[in-house]
Amino acid sequence: MTQKQKLNQKLWDIANNLRGKMGADEFRDYILGFIFYKYLSEKMLRYANKILAPDNMTYHSINLNTKPGQQYLEAVKENAIEDLGYFLEPGELFSTMVMRGNGNGKAKFILDDLQKVLIDIEQSTMGTESEEDFENLFEDLDLDSSKLGKTPEDRNEIIVKVMEKLDEVDFELDNPENDVLGDAYEYLIGQFASGAGKKAGEFYTPQEVSSVLAKLVTVGKERLKSVYDPTCGSGSLLLRVAREVNEVGEYFGQESNPTTYNLCRMNMIMHDVHYSRFDIKNEDTLERPQHIDKKFEAVVANPPFSAKWSSDPLKMNDDRFSAYGKLAPKSRADFAFVQHMIHQLDDNGAMACVLPHGVLFRSGGEGTIREHIIQELNYLDAVIGLPANIFFGTSIPTCILVLRKKRTHPEHVLFIDSSEHYKKVSTQHKLRPDDISKIIDTYKEYLNGDWDKNYTEELEEKYSYITSREEIAENDYNLNIPRYVDTFEEEEPVDLEAVANELKVLDNDMEKTDETIANYCNELGIETPFSI
Repeated sequence: MTQKQKLNQKLWDIANNLRGKMGADEFRDYILGFIFYKYLSEKMLRYANKILAPDNMTYHSINLNTKPGQQYLEAVKENAIEDLGYFLEPGELFSTMVMRGNGNGKAKFILDDLQKVLIDIEQSTMGTESEEDFENLFEDLDLDSSKLGKTPEDRNEIIVKVMEKLDEVDFELDNPENDVLGDAYEYLIGQFASGAGKKAGEFYTPQEVSSVLAKLVTVGKERLKSVYDPTCGSGSLLLRVAREVNEVGEYFGQESNPTTYNLCRMNMIMHDVHYSRFDIKNEDTLERPQHIDKKFEAVVANPPFSAKWSSDPLKMNDDRFSAYGKLAPKSRADFAFVQHMIHQLDDNGAMACVLPHGVLFRSGGEGTIREHIIQELNYLDAVIGLPANIFFGTSIPTCILVLRKKRTHPEHVLFIDSSEHYKKVSTQHKLRPDDISKIIDTYKEYLNGDWDKNYTEELEEKYSYITSREEIAENDYNLNIPRYVDTFEEEEPVDLEAVANELKVLDNDMEKTDETIANYCNELGIETPFSI
């Protein structure tokens, strides 16, 4: 059994303990919060043991009742705050609390001490550079919630069970490919999608889709100065980009949902992103952008589909929207997010975002914005159609827009129809590794090709097509993929002679059947149900 399978089994066991007591999205937050606490503890223990190794000591061997022991502890704390950004004493570690909670198989009361530990983690960062990154990280872990149990003892029993199950999971901290928090998040949403997959308009980006977006914005690059996600959710998309290059300098993101914002900061820390290298803000991106003075080399996003926004006429004075002549409608902020991302994109950068198919062809203000992006700015590089039913919580078909300010082929746009390339898993559609590779290989072929100005051609029949901006203009800037990628399947020609022969055979069979029925009716002395 793989580490991921073991984790999923434990998560299922934990969820079964919590189901019935609270909604899926609530117990998700408890589980992920405790996963993070366990991670911080394991990281702290390994770090402290490494520091103490030259003195032939371990973190648990420090005698805190002596002056030398206190000096060792203070030295470990000073270094941990600098390097890790936080501090935990030996008695505050996850494994230590589990041992205390499970005394001879019976849950001992640790809730008060556990609450203090979570507060101490945050307070250990007070007055340091990492303070903002740890502030209120555990606010969703309400250990006094009546949903955990009517009495403190009932709540304590549940919490101890949860911690015991997680204590059995090896996080394999040395394996850089592991994504414990991301795997847990996706598993919980997949199993309990009714509540956890959609919360306050939030849609979790499946790892396969994140992979496509990440690969698209890193084509031809080994290092990125910065990556930005204006609707960063749990941060999985930002971190996925990092897997595609050797190094990412800084990570920037904004998330309006406080719970998901906390998850994003946890995710950064769990992926060894030093607190000085990420800047995640908890605010509404369209109304109160927090990084408006910065430009980013890679921009990725899965904005909430067709979210409502103010669309206030005063927004026409905002540099992000003023040049387009129209605002995105109040009921659909999709293009408002695109405009915001374009504003934040560096001149040498690339952006890729997932949007509902409607952005490709809707008219009105959206049509005006779409035309400006294509005709005036000339930033649109590729349009990629994805399978329907690929996101948890919605079956809506989606697409990916790829934009660059400095394009390799300024007179062309690539269209890819990947809508029929997937594997069905239960009720969801999933992109397979080959499906992802096909999209990326096609995009690379387009980038690396040498096309004449008026060149238009299918790269692959019924899959991809290189069009000219002139052709898009002739289509009134409608980007609906079937206008460019011919997916029409001809029906098999009908053999009329064969059909006629089949009808003759059927007619003969019916005559024989009628004759048999008529004979039975005569024997019974009743009228036949039809005329002979």
